[in-house]
Amino acid sequence: MSEPAVRKPKWLRVKLPTGKNYKHVRKLVSDNNLNTICESGNCPNMGECWGEGTATFMILGNICTRSCGFCSVATGRPLPVDWEEPEKVADSVRLMEVKHCVITSVDRDELKDGGSLVWVETVKAVRRKSPGTTMETLIPDFKGDEVAIQRIIDVAPEIVSHNIETVRRLTKEVRIQAKYDRSLEVLRLLKQGGLRTKSGIMLGLGETEQEIIQTMDDLRSVGVDIMTIGQYLQPTPKHLPVKEFITPEQFDKLKEIGLSKGFRFVESSPLVRSSYRAEKHMA
Repeated sequence: MSEPAVRKPKWLRVKLPTGKNYKHVRKLVSDNNLNTICESGNCPNMGECWGEGTATFMILGNICTRSCGFCSVATGRPLPVDWEEPEKVADSVRLMEVKHCVITSVDRDELKDGGSLVWVETVKAVRRKSPGTTMETLIPDFKGDEVAIQRIIDVAPEIVSHNIETVRRLTKEVRIQAKYDRSLEVLRLLKQGGLRTKSGIMLGLGETEQEIIQTMDDLRSVGVDIMTIGQYLQPTPKHLPVKEFITPEQFDKLKEIGLSKGFRFVESSPLVRSSYRAEKHMA
């Protein structure tokens, strides 16, 4: 017998996005058939981010080679790499007049380079077409391949993010093909390469406060500068259930703990996602 669903609390209700900047970006996206993960992922912060001039794009297709228990992206055999994609993303950034661009991707474990060459070309294309736009790259672990990671270091996005997603104990269940220590090693290599680094976790999957604090310590041990902490929401009945809805007060407490440990920024609230307030992390 399955566990009864946990009722969603009132603090997770989101106001409909409004504002002049949001409407301008929304029209550009619609008129030019642009693809953002803000829309496809139904992000609760889309209105706020677009109003601030921030948008998130997903590259390397929309089929992932991994099957994480929390993610609604389709799993399967991806389509061949679209080598025109970097230019398409760069055109979207230019048309949307994005001030700060967040780029993420599916995992492409079937590719020898893990998709890192497309990552490099995308960063270069955005810089060429929108030289005033800053960038955050939310990268996969590339299976820990140091050559692929070095390619990201070499193009030096302003911020490089790799999410550890959950605490050590739950990693095997939540991130089936990922490894906790491998993610820490990726973040260590990025920091060693001189980059500003960022990572995030989701809460409500059964972790304890002490495990969250240990994760903070682990991230700080490899020099991570910025941490995001948000509430996990079950995308479909096939995904992992929500074990608990964390209160805003608990998120506030974790923010203070994180800042006391030396993170430069900690974004911690129920609706926080990886790219939330990303432009402010450039300060």
